[in-house]
Amino acid sequence: MLKEIVIAFQSYAEAHRFIYKHRLWKWIVIPGILYALLFAISMYFFGKTSTAAIEYLTTTTGLDQWLQKFKNSWLGFLFTFAGIMLWLTQMLFYFSLFKYLFLIIGSPVFAYLSEKTASIMEGKDYTFSFSQLMKDALRGMKLSLRNTVWQTVYLIGLIILAFIPVIGWITPLIALFTECFYYGFSMIDYSFERQKLSSAQSIRFINQHKGLAIGNGIVFYLMHGFLIIGWVLAPAYAVIAATLSLYKIKQYV
Repeated sequence: MLKEIVIAFQSYAEAHRFIYKHRLWKWIVIPGILYALLFAISMYFFGKTSTAAIEYLTTTTGLDQWLQKFKNSWLGFLFTFAGIMLWLTQMLFYFSLFKYLFLIIGSPVFAYLSEKTASIMEGKDYTFSFSQLMKDALRGMKLSLRNTVWQTVYLIGLIILAFIPVIGWITPLIALFTECFYYGFSMIDYSFERQKLSSAQSIRFINQHKGLAIGNGIVFYLMHGFLIIGWVLAPAYAVIAATLSLYKIKQYV
C-alpha cells in the first residue's frame, strides 16, 4: 500500500508538468474557480452549523452545566477535547457531502480531462462522442452517489464514536482517511469507464489497490492548505493525477 501511496503522490507532480506541457489550463481554471467559490461559502456555513449543533447538544442535555463543575479537572478537559474532535468530524462529514455534490456537477469535465490525459499518454485520439461523454459522466454520478451513501454510514458511526473521550480523539483521523479513499476512488473510476470495466470490476481493483485512492485523496486535501490557488487547482489535478497513476500499475484487474 505504501508504494501505491508514493505513486499517487508522484503523479501530482507529473500532472502539473503534464498540464503545463499540453496547455490544459482552461480545463483547470474555470471549474476550479467555481469549486473554490463554493468551497469557501460552504465551509463558512458548515463551520457555523457544526458549532451550533454542538452548542445545542450540550445545552439541551445539560452537559454544559455539568461540565462547569469540572472546569479545572482532567474530566472537563477530556470532554472539551472530545467536543473539538466532534466538530472536526462533523466538518469532514459536511465537506464529504459538498465534495460529492461538486463531483456530480463536474462529472462531464472530469470525464473529459481523464479521456484527454489518456489520449495524450497513448498517442491516439479518442473519437469524441457527446453521448459517450454523458455516459461516462452518468457513471461518475452513480458512483459518487454510491460512495456518498457508504461514506455517510461510516461517518455517522464516527460522529457517535467522537462523543467518547480519548477513544473519540482518533475519529477525525479515521474520517480523513475514509474521505481520501472515497475521493481517490471517484477520480480513478473515470479511467475504468473508458476501459469498459464494470462497476464491480472497478470496486474490486480499488479494494486491491487502496493506496492509489488514499494517496490521491491525501494530496487533494493537502492542496487545500494553499489558500485560493490550491482550491482552484485541486479537483482537476486530482483527476489527471489519478489517470497518470494507473499507467504505473501494470495490471488493471
